Amino acid sequence: MTATNGRVTAAERGQTRIADRVVAKIAAQAAKEAAGPRAGDAKSPQATVTVHRNTARVHISLELGYPGDIGRRCGAVRRRVAERVENLAGMEVPEVAVQVERLHRAEAGAGAEGGIR
Repeated sequence: MTATNGRVTAAERGQTRIADRVVAKIAAQAAKEAAGPRAGDAKSPQATVTVHRNTARVHISLELGYPGDIGRRCGAVRRRVAERVENLAGMEVPEVAVQVERLHRAEAGAGAEGGIR
């Protein structure tokens, strides 16, 4: 059962399980950090996560400011979410799906940058 020095062997210690909702909170916060500034009425990113063993599949729903490079910002969100979940939860993240729910017009400086009024 135990090793000769009185310590419990690794096989007998048990496991640490991180709840899906905890991983979802990590993912949502990482998405918020990576998405950049939000419009005043934009909702915070929401995440849903499916965890199977040490693998997490993440779905992020968020709102972005427009105009802007939406593809680049979604790529930054994917990278940041995968990095943070791997570092903080110790899980592999083979998939981060990003769904843009709504675009918000960037009011500040739109006229100066040739934006549509």
